[in-house]
Amino acid sequence: FTGLSYAELSSMYPKEAAEYNYTKNAFRKENLSFIVGWLMVLASVVAAVTVAFGFAGYFTHLFGGGITLTAAFLLLFLSLINYVGIKESSTFNILSTIIETLGLIIVIAVGVYYFFNNGLSINIFETPPNAGFKSILSGVALIFFAYLGFEDIVNVSEETRNAKKIVPKALVIAIIASTILYILVSLSAVNTIGWEALSASKAPLTEVVSSVIPNSNLIFSLIALFATANTSLILLIVGSRILYGMSNDKALPGVFSVIGKRNTPIYSILFVTIAALILALLTNIKLVAMITDVSLFLVYGFVNSSLIALRYKYPNMKRGFKTPFNIGKFPVLAFLGLISSIFMLFYFEKIIILIEILVLIAGYILYRVIKQFRTTK
Repeated sequence: FTGLSYAELSSMYPKEAAEYNYTKNAFRKENLSFIVGWLMVLASVVAAVTVAFGFAGYFTHLFGGGITLTAAFLLLFLSLINYVGIKESSTFNILSTIIETLGLIIVIAVGVYYFFNNGLSINIFETPPNAGFKSILSGVALIFFAYLGFEDIVNVSEETRNAKKIVPKALVIAIIASTILYILVSLSAVNTIGWEALSASKAPLTEVVSSVIPNSNLIFSLIALFATANTSLILLIVGSRILYGMSNDKALPGVFSVIGKRNTPIYSILFVTIAALILALLTNIKLVAMITDVSLFLVYGFVNSSLIALRYKYPNMKRGFKTPFNIGKFPVLAFLGLISSIFMLFYFEKIIILIEILVLIAGYILYRVIKQFRTTK
């Protein structure tokens, strides 16, 4: 639902700091759009660190070393790529995406092979003892982290040729491709070794492949290195581009919109790099992943609300893409996206919600400080 809302909005406002711009145009409330942008920057940096620790886990398993130091070196290396240029970042992204997609296809192939030799060995609708629908949704609240990405695409719109047409198409293709891959990978994994083995494993997909293809641990760990490094790079790029976009719109100090010799926002990249390195010293992977998810469920709620509001505020504005299933001007899928985003917030632990409230308060204080500084100046 939200991915399709992003597709329509990106065809109207193909700008970096996308969510900030959507809410600003929809509601004309500077404090609200600032907080949405603040949540996106925070979520991007925190998620980049989380994934960097995933990389470090695989790397130290193969080559030894300390996890925190490895994560920090990765963040520095990826930040350098981010600074060098978007073309270089895109090249790394394409190469890594091909490798990680190949890894997922291998998992699917293993699942198909197992199915034809052993049949369907599970009840797909089985749940563990004493785990009902609430437990499933609590699981969704955490693993939604792996399904993020629509916000990454729209936040590099200004780096794209003919963004009003290309970005919505990219979003729709990404939704379809990732959904099909994830469902097939899930079915393959659960049917091949069962949910009990998956839940106890530190490298579940590696274990799935190893159960059919002996001695495949090394190659699958290498694929995981590319997958995690690629994701972390994208998140660092997005965080820096949101800062750049908000600075261009005067919501942040002008220093964040300064372009360096490599035609990249040098100080935005530097800020994101330092913030990521500091977070790397304080990270609990599950905790920060869930904080990221809460932040993005809130942002997704505002994105869907923005689409609904803009349908009535600017009904005749040209849209390169329009979400299907509408009742008059009312976008049904955006409404479902709004409701489901709010609904998911009830399936997080209380401590996560409390931390998120503190994050929102910090964002509002930052907004007031910046506004006061601008007024005084």
